Amino acid sequence: MLLVIDIGNTNIVLGVYEGDKLVANWRMTTKTPRTSDEYGIFMCNLFLHKGIDIKEVEDVIIASVVPNIMYSLVNGIIKYFDTNPIIVGPGVKTGINIRTDNPKEVGADRIVNIVSAYYIYGGPAIVIDFGTATTFDIVTGDGIFNAAITSPGLKISANALWQKAAKLPQIEIKKPKTILAKNTITSMQAGLVYGYIGQVEYIVKKVKEEMKLPDMKVVATGGLAKIIYPETDAIDVFDPMLTLKGLKIIHEKNIS
Repeated sequence: MLLVIDIGNTNIVLGVYEGDKLVANWRMTTKTPRTSDEYGIFMCNLFLHKGIDIKEVEDVIIASVVPNIMYSLVNGIIKYFDTNPIIVGPGVKTGINIRTDNPKEVGADRIVNIVSAYYIYGGPAIVIDFGTATTFDIVTGDGIFNAAITSPGLKISANALWQKAAKLPQIEIKKPKTILAKNTITSMQAGLVYGYIGQVEYIVKKVKEEMKLPDMKVVATGGLAKIIYPETDAIDVFDPMLTLKGLKIIHEKNIS
């Protein structure tokens, strides 16, 4: 079995592959500090709940954008799973050629998403990850990652709205029935969700125009994608497990 771990700023997503099948997946908060034992015992309990023997895990691969938890997490994996994990970064084979101004600045999560989208759905493609930030990453038809856009995520935008305006309440992020809001809560929801739909559509449109590739595939992932994806024709595919699939693909490239 293969344990894949995607560490984001808000959540840690874990998945277990048995061959090509994702047999279990979990989501936990990215919380610091935790000790190596806390990480190890927590993961063991997740496996126990699903009836999976941790001794069946032969390899682990991690993509992380949170460096300050890596020491404890990696040591927890070594101690409880008895394996040294592959960590996505320089020196790890991905099959993607990164041609940005500074490839070392590109987050591991973005690399993994590009790998997954390219090898599963093909290129050229725009990969949108609706997470803490919303990222738009571009891969060409021949596997070159050459451009990226980053914008505040939906939750960041919502937090800024109610933290900076004293009379605005904290709200649930969801699409109201109409954009013609008649109260404070639905007016905030309308501005956030419809405004975000407009942002996504405009960025996708501009990327396609500048790339001169009107038929680029657009693949979305991330925890908040489910709010935006049903409301726009700009997104072709919603794949909530895109990052976990990408980690499996990268693992295969590094053990063959």
